[in-house]
Amino acid sequence: MPGHLALILHAHLPFVRHPEHEHFLEEDWFFEAMTESYIPLLRMMQRLVDDHVPFKLTMSLTPTLCAMLQDKLLCQRYVQHLDLLIDLAEREQKRNRNQPQLRELADFYFKIFRETRRFFVDEYKCDLLASFRELRETGVLEIIASAATHGLLPLLQEPVVAEGADLGAPVFYASAPRSTPAATAARAQILIGRDVYAELFGAEAAGFWLPECAYGPGLDSILQEANIRWFVLDAHGLLFGTPRPRRSIYAPSYTPAGPAAFARDRDSSRQVWSAQGGYPGNPAYREFYRDAGFDLPWEHLGPVGHGTRKFSGVKYHRITGASDEKELYDPVVAEEVAETQALHFLEERRRQIREVTTAGFDPIVVVPFDAELFGHWWFEGPRFLEFVIRRATNERDFHLSTPSEYLAANPTHQIIEPAASTWGENGYFEVWLNPSSAWIYPQLHIAARRMSEGARRYAQTCGAHADRVLKQLARELLLAQSSDWAFLIKTGTAREYATKRTIDHLCRFNRLHDQLVTNSVNEEFLRECESRDNLFPNVNWRYYV
Repeated sequence: MPGHLALILHAHLPFVRHPEHEHFLEEDWFFEAMTESYIPLLRMMQRLVDDHVPFKLTMSLTPTLCAMLQDKLLCQRYVQHLDLLIDLAEREQKRNRNQPQLRELADFYFKIFRETRRFFVDEYKCDLLASFRELRETGVLEIIASAATHGLLPLLQEPVVAEGADLGAPVFYASAPRSTPAATAARAQILIGRDVYAELFGAEAAGFWLPECAYGPGLDSILQEANIRWFVLDAHGLLFGTPRPRRSIYAPSYTPAGPAAFARDRDSSRQVWSAQGGYPGNPAYREFYRDAGFDLPWEHLGPVGHGTRKFSGVKYHRITGASDEKELYDPVVAEEVAETQALHFLEERRRQIREVTTAGFDPIVVVPFDAELFGHWWFEGPRFLEFVIRRATNERDFHLSTPSEYLAANPTHQIIEPAASTWGENGYFEVWLNPSSAWIYPQLHIAARRMSEGARRYAQTCGAHADRVLKQLARELLLAQSSDWAFLIKTGTAREYATKRTIDHLCRFNRLHDQLVTNSVNEEFLRECESRDNLFPNVNWRYYV
């Protein structure tokens, strides 16, 4: 089988943890992703292993997500969240006892929530990372690393106009010597992300997920320093590289510094996520936005809302029809559609690979997705993916593979300098750099310079107390750099929260920095920061030197 199909899931959430509040709305992002995506995907992979299905899948687990998966407070709150969902489903069973279709759906959700709790508490022992490790050790799942807090790496560098260049033409400092303050921000994101991966999985990562698939000049050198062998770009990042790739997007290219760049296949990606004609828009599928948390009267909703209208995860309707005329959801019909679409997806990949194999080389089709698409945004997504994997084992034209396996089997490739690019709207940086979010980056650049100056000052001689402060400075800076905040500001989703998170982390950074410089660190304030933003206990602030 000369063809390779590499399915890649990018699992990421921003670090959202608020111990100062008993309930916090944005923590639901984590709870919903756990119930609807991460646990269903884990159960899917475990079923495949139990059924001896030979498959290969690649998945990134970002450091912020891993920190949340390990956090005892969040895991405790997640179990409480599940208990409230089980209680809601039980009350819905009683409320709908005289309406057979609604009663069946209430039974459906009661079973999901109860089984999810059993798997998380009894089988997983509240430790999903251990299950991911086991799958990695079996060889069916390759887990790759990512940047510490999902910072959009090219935008963390301070742009300047190169001598002789047209006015306004930016050059990213990522290509400058690593000792310059402007070059340390992306380097720290990458190296700290690498370190977290090594701590969690006891090995080096071969692959690396560039946040938002964002690439800029010089990042290949930092990835090479981190001993990363490959990463993924959007198609145009490779197609517009210098020189142009002779094998288009169907083979990787080595960057000048060494790591290989694989390109995302747009055709297969568009079939899954496109709002116009993509699989998740089928009218038989579950409607995401129609939720009992908004439909039920207050007296029926109960404590699950904590006094506010929000998504509960109990959704009775399918996509079809107008917003107030939705038909009831039928899980059996939806699963049949998912299987049909899986067959169509494989047929399209078969046709695609047959066309390319005539060019005289073994092609690879790389199909990356946000993991949260499967289950959370597209409820039937995990079943679709399982159908694809099971059917792919019978393919004659290609087999499921990983970029690491492809490089091992095909070690010789063209050398190309990729083009600056992302996988966001319009393919470049405007989703994260626009009039609504442009104010963020000068502040991040100033903080990065101050972090670098502080790290140099204490690089040779650093006591235990200064080490604590510098570690917390690194955490606050890293958290402020998360690409999620600019994205949420641009889309208008949780704009106030994203703005506040950016400002709060920068304020805490600046206050701690000033206290360190004047040797007047407020111990109570430091402990408060450490308690709230408690990720990366072994963060290496010396990467900012």
